[in-house]
Amino acid sequence: MKTEHQQKALFLDRDGTINVDKGYVFKKKDFEFLPGIFELISKYVTQGYLIFIITNQSGIARGLYTENDYLHLTEWMKEEFRKKGIPVEKVYHCPHLPEITGPCDCRKPNPGMIVQAIKEYNIDAKYSVLIGDKKRDIDAGMNAGIGKNLYIQNLIKYEA
Repeated sequence: MKTEHQQKALFLDRDGTINVDKGYVFKKKDFEFLPGIFELISKYVTQGYLIFIITNQSGIARGLYTENDYLHLTEWMKEEFRKKGIPVEKVYHCPHLPEITGPCDCRKPNPGMIVQAIKEYNIDAKYSVLIGDKKRDIDAGMNAGIGKNLYIQNLIKYEA
């Protein structure tokens, strides 16, 4: 049962859900928001959901871009959301790739990033929603006990 002090949250994957997945996106010029994504997220904001982004970023482990490259793009993306009236509480990322860095709890389908947010923000998982574009996103939400796990392809016009 949700208590007064627990929050409900919307967890979003990044590549393929928020932006077109062009493979290892780390530059603004390559970042293209999916059509309809701002409107979709705004509906959750008006319903009182906290907004979180959870993203695997194995390009860091692969040496394709640096942590700073990723963080710079993330700040820009959050600002674009702010301009649309969408406050992103926090962005969690997994920089690992098991073949290179060894196993971790945060790489989806593992629920580590979601579990961390649940603890940090006192979120009620069963009243929360996860939206992703891949089975590993949905599995991560289910593994964390998220009440509703949805594919972005079923929610907006999807051209990626």
